[in-house]
Amino acid sequence: MGICISVASKEIHDAEDGHENVIFFQGNNVSNGALGLGSLYSKQGSKGLNQDAAILYQGYGVEDGAFCGVFDGHGKNGHIVSKIVCNRLPSLLLSQRNALAKTYTVANDSTFQNHVERIDGELRPSKNFHIWKEACISAFKLMDKEVQLQKKLDSSCSGTTAVVVIRQDEDLIIANLGDSRAVLGTITNNGVTAIQLTTDLKPGLPCEAERIRNCNGRVAALRQEPHVQRVWLPHDDSPGLAMSRAIGDFILKNHGIIAIPNIYYHCVTSNDQFIILATDGVWDVLNNDQVASIVWAADSEQAAARAVVEAATATWKKRYPCAKVDDCTATCLFLQKKQHFIVPVET
Repeated sequence: MGICISVASKEIHDAEDGHENVIFFQGNNVSNGALGLGSLYSKQGSKGLNQDAAILYQGYGVEDGAFCGVFDGHGKNGHIVSKIVCNRLPSLLLSQRNALAKTYTVANDSTFQNHVERIDGELRPSKNFHIWKEACISAFKLMDKEVQLQKKLDSSCSGTTAVVVIRQDEDLIIANLGDSRAVLGTITNNGVTAIQLTTDLKPGLPCEAERIRNCNGRVAALRQEPHVQRVWLPHDDSPGLAMSRAIGDFILKNHGIIAIPNIYYHCVTSNDQFIILATDGVWDVLNNDQVASIVWAADSEQAAARAVVEAATATWKKRYPCAKVDDCTATCLFLQKKQHFIVPVET
């Protein structure tokens, strides 16, 4: 079953249950021109409960600003953790940003810029980017603490990834925690081109493995799946976490699993068309270029997220017919109104 929200209709479609998996919220700071520029879709796999969650919040921060995110839960209570974070993180991040804006000053711009991940060749962060950067780091830490303090929730071996994109005018702020991914679709001479905005934060990355091992965590793959590096306790073959950063998973928080996101910046150009965020269920079977092509070929902005998820689930079943299909979730935010080219008819 799938859960879809289109911005234009503001309705949930094809949902038999689990309406809370995806959230569309329209704030007051939205002009009519921004309506219809995004979609969400989530489809349960064959492993049990759908542990993914997604949000598209239009009118976030500035007029026609936006917040979008996907969250991939894991562990016994991962479906609860992902939904808590999906519901709470946007307001927590905005409150942190507003508090910092009143007090924050940049003592040294060059020091600040050295801590910004470079997506494209030219780094052009606005004067407000450093505030959003610090707000993201602070909000993710606070979100992790709020999950830990949930009295009736055992999240010692449960957690969620989080990848979010904040649009403020022409600034894109991207924060990533775990192995969900953000990809930009931009127009080049060769058509639409995919640019990966985030790095998948997995234990196999040398810098991530080094941090985990320095905290006495173990990084090793199971014999039956040698291609998947996992995080284990120092003297116990558990829990085997397949990502290196997450909200939750408190049994591993003293052994290298952190809730500090990587922060990236991109300045929107006239060639940039859309951003697609998706959980690893999508990226495990489709590459960046395939996903970008699917989005660009979609009939409308409202159909884009569903088209990606349906393509991913179909590919899962074809490529791994005996395997359990993972939950697949996507959020698509268009940065320009989608151009529908009409070929003139000769008379």
